[in-house]
Amino acid sequence: MYIFDTGDYKDAEDAYLTAISLNPKATDAYNNLSNALSHQGRLEDAQKAIEVAVSLEPDNAKFHANLGDILADQGAFDKAIDACTVALSLDSDNHAIRVQKLNLLAKVCDWDGIEKDRPKIPILGRSDQEILPFSALPLEDSPERHRQRSEIFCKAKFNSSIGQRILQRSQRAKLRIGYFSAEFKSHPVAYLMAKVLETHDRSEFEIFGYSIATPEEDSMRARMIASFDQFRDLNIMSDEAAIRVLKKDALDIAIDLTGHTKGGRTSLFAQRIAPVQINYLGYPGTMGAEFMDYIIADTHLIPPDHQDFYTEKPIYLPHHYQAQDDTLPIAEETQGRSDLGLPDDGFVYCAINNTYKISPNEFDIWMRLLHQVERSVLWLSESNIWAKESLIKEAKSRGISEDRLVFAPKVSHEKYLAQFRQADLFLDTFIYNAGATASNALWAGLPVITKSGQGYTARMAGSLLCSVGLSELVTKTSQEYEDLALKCATEPTFLGSIKQKLDRNRTTSPLFNTALFTRHLENGFQQANQIFLRSEKPKVIYVPA
Repeated sequence: MYIFDTGDYKDAEDAYLTAISLNPKATDAYNNLSNALSHQGRLEDAQKAIEVAVSLEPDNAKFHANLGDILADQGAFDKAIDACTVALSLDSDNHAIRVQKLNLLAKVCDWDGIEKDRPKIPILGRSDQEILPFSALPLEDSPERHRQRSEIFCKAKFNSSIGQRILQRSQRAKLRIGYFSAEFKSHPVAYLMAKVLETHDRSEFEIFGYSIATPEEDSMRARMIASFDQFRDLNIMSDEAAIRVLKKDALDIAIDLTGHTKGGRTSLFAQRIAPVQINYLGYPGTMGAEFMDYIIADTHLIPPDHQDFYTEKPIYLPHHYQAQDDTLPIAEETQGRSDLGLPDDGFVYCAINNTYKISPNEFDIWMRLLHQVERSVLWLSESNIWAKESLIKEAKSRGISEDRLVFAPKVSHEKYLAQFRQADLFLDTFIYNAGATASNALWAGLPVITKSGQGYTARMAGSLLCSVGLSELVTKTSQEYEDLALKCATEPTFLGSIKQKLDRNRTTSPLFNTALFTRHLENGFQQANQIFLRSEKPKVIYVPA
């Protein structure tokens, strides 16, 4: 096992530098050095290292793919796609590289490029080649295949037998709950979780926080650290060193807020760091791991007849699965529509979301809506220049002029929330719904229309809408979605009634009641702990309302 595999990236860096000093043409050492530097957030140094490996061994597909990863992390998506294209020319059967390129194409909205590989998507990561499970989530709505990918990935990467040790709970008055995340910073997971962590009942629980990524010092990180009773930074620790710390902490329940996403430390959970281990929020799907016991959900997000798509047992919360902060500040509105490039007298359809979630299926609908609703515009996120150019090109090919698309640059979180108030209706994406974005729009008073599909990512917005009392905005088919979006734009009285209902429900419904949500979450934790103490296997938990 490489030192790198244990999570000790600084020692790994030193080891690879030593190897290079002994053999300046050791290409694998340069590649591994690049990975170690990348995990420390030193992307420019990581790029230099992998470029040496590529120059020394230009026919190595893995090296080109790793260069693509580092370029993508720096926002150079065009060069990253080129690197992946070279990699695939050298190893066309490599599933991990192909899905890596498909994700990059999704980020720049190159739908023609994705369509060329559409027949291959169902088989990716489902044979003898594992892929990072998150990479397939935006590409298809198939919870059965997503489970298979996660199971294959975990079996390839982790020794699941390690996680079968039986742990005994020490005799304490309070349950020790540990939250693990790579996103204790200005990030959607942090914005959703901060108030819940602050609201936990300290008479019943002791709350631990574990940072597993290179720290980014900002005000949200400071707030997150202050919300824990105990906080540990495991980023620079090897797995072995981290396990020693965790054994001393003796958690009763460990919650993975990162999962199979960037910066995750699933290897810690594979060693059974707590009697009860829960998958929550950061990874929107099943971990596919024998060592993960539960997943936080609600019956809309994971209907009872969909439980077979998840290796974890659901802890069903009564109203919604997603944590919320019912004190999240919204900036005073200082910009009007014209200041944001929006028409003062036109209908504003808002789809400010990650561009990798947009597919031709919903975009076709959005363009038909613009054709039918005079002076309407589509408000999108200005995520990267290539996506902007692609979306403008796709709109023009559907007969919609460039001026009907308005792109919102990134602003502070408070201003971002305030901007939603300048829109008339939020249009959701299909395969991968808005999650935190949908709750942000609703918190700002903007109605959201969604279409619920089969998997976790395709049902997130529907969960939120049901909890806020707007289930009439949850559609089942593309035609229902389109008809409803048109009705909202052409029948002002109907949309007005929806907005009035949302305005009332924001302060009275369960969705934005952090204290109520936290009590329900704690009830789920208590039930899971009692099941363990009875020496029973994890089973489905229903938290009463």
